Amino acid sequence: MQTKLFDKNGKESGTVELGKKIFDQKINEALIWETINALMDNRRMGQASTKTKAEVRGGGKKPWRQKGIGWARHGSTRSPIWRGGGVTFGPKPRDYRTSMPKKKKMGALLASLSAKAQESRILVIEDINLDTPKTKNFVQILKDIKIDKAKTLVAVDAMQKNILMASRNLRNVQLKRANDINCYDVMSAEYVLITRKGLEKLEQRCATKE
Repeated sequence: MQTKLFDKNGKESGTVELGKKIFDQKINEALIWETINALMDNRRMGQASTKTKAEVRGGGKKPWRQKGIGWARHGSTRSPIWRGGGVTFGPKPRDYRTSMPKKKKMGALLASLSAKAQESRILVIEDINLDTPKTKNFVQILKDIKIDKAKTLVAVDAMQKNILMASRNLRNVQLKRANDINCYDVMSAEYVLITRKGLEKLEQRCATKE
C-alpha cells in the first residue's frame, strides 16, 4: 500500500510505502467502538454531586403537626418532594475509568489506521521545520497539501517548540507524537499527516507490541 509523500514545503514529491502490519489490517469496527468508549470514559472526571435529604441544610423542625389539620403528613421541608429539598438517587463523585488490555488498544489503533489508509487519508511529509513559531507558516504547509480546511491529526517523531506554538491556535489541527496517538485521535480526524521519522517511530512502536 502506498500513499503520497510531500517535501518539507508541502509539495508532492512522490510516494511512500506503508507497512502492511500497520496499515493493512482487518477493520474491526466493534473493537474500535469499544476502545473509543473506554478512552472517553477515562476522560470523565466523575465530580458531579448532589445532596441527599440528610445533607441539605435546614429542615430540622416538623413543618406542622401530624394530625388534625387535614394536610398531608410531613416530617421535614428538606424532603425530596419539597422545593429546596434533597435529591433522590442523584449523582455522586465516582470513577468512570475502564481498563482495557494493551493488545486490544493496539488492535484498535491498527484497525483505525488501516481504515484511514483504505480511504487514502494517510499522508506522509518528509519533515516539518519551522524557523519561527508562526501559525501562518504552518498553515501554508497544510494549504499546499490541501488539507488546511480539514480536521487533521499531525503526528511527529518528537515535539518541537516552534511547531507546538504554531499549531496550538488551530482548532482543526491536533499535534501529537507518533508514540502517543490512539484510536480516538485517528478516527476523529479526517486526515492523518505523519512525518517520515514519525512513521518510523510508529512502526517501531507497533512492532514491539505484537
